[in-house]
Amino acid sequence: MSKPLRVAVLGSTGGWHAQRLEHALTSRGHTCEFAPVTRMVGRIDGGLSVRGLDACDVVLVRGIPRGSLEQVVFRVDALHALAARGVRAINGAPAIERTVDKFLASALLAGAGIPTPRTIACERADDALDGFGELGGDVIVKPLFGSMGLGMARVEDPDVAQRVFRALELERAVYYLQETLPHAGRDVRAFVVGDRVVAAIERVGDGWRANLARGARAEPVALEVEQVKLCVRAAAVVGADYAGVDLLRAADGRDYVLEVNGIPGWSGVERACGVDVAMELVRHVELLVGA
Repeated sequence: MSKPLRVAVLGSTGGWHAQRLEHALTSRGHTCEFAPVTRMVGRIDGGLSVRGLDACDVVLVRGIPRGSLEQVVFRVDALHALAARGVRAINGAPAIERTVDKFLASALLAGAGIPTPRTIACERADDALDGFGELGGDVIVKPLFGSMGLGMARVEDPDVAQRVFRALELERAVYYLQETLPHAGRDVRAFVVGDRVVAAIERVGDGWRANLARGARAEPVALEVEQVKLCVRAAAVVGADYAGVDLLRAADGRDYVLEVNGIPGWSGVERACGVDVAMELVRHVELLVGA
């Protein structure tokens, strides 16, 4: 029997994922509490405390909501402060910082020798137009911070590129361009926990984008050994205890890591594969903290 833990689920106070985590934790004899991100209060008085989280053994991070730059930095700072006090966050602040920023994640993956699409990031529309040509005149434009396929667009016409990039210039956006890799209209989402892929689905869409939130359908898939190694390596490169790794097999037969999500959902994975992902997470937590 594992040692009972007091676990705070940060950023998810209701809904399906919260219910699944609460059931998994309490069925293993642990205490589960829910902590809204916006209610964190940091105090420095001879030491540092974060109200509601200091007494926890583990903080499971399920959401860092949008906000001003100051708000987001403070929320991540609080996780750093908890780590300094010995409170384990899963995923911790470094992993969240690396995965929420698509350019940083891509740079780390490429630096580790993991195949990822050619990418150009810049701040000026003229540089983005040059990058559009350099990447073959067919690119996926993504927001630097974003998920579920929101804000993505495929641009494959120079006139459209001109209009899109000038419009983004008004928003003072960072241009994040990736080459479009020819593929069969499907990709893989692998759910990595620790050093294992606990479940994987193939997401099948009607066009270039295969996000479940955008209408793609999920089918269970058994990954090849090399694909499993690639996904586990990708999660390790960004320092994630758990992650959703998006894998695409391009027309050239190579597997590319498109993205590593440090706060992934798993409802589609669980429904398709029948794996209790929340329980896998809880067992991993127990291993990490020696419960």
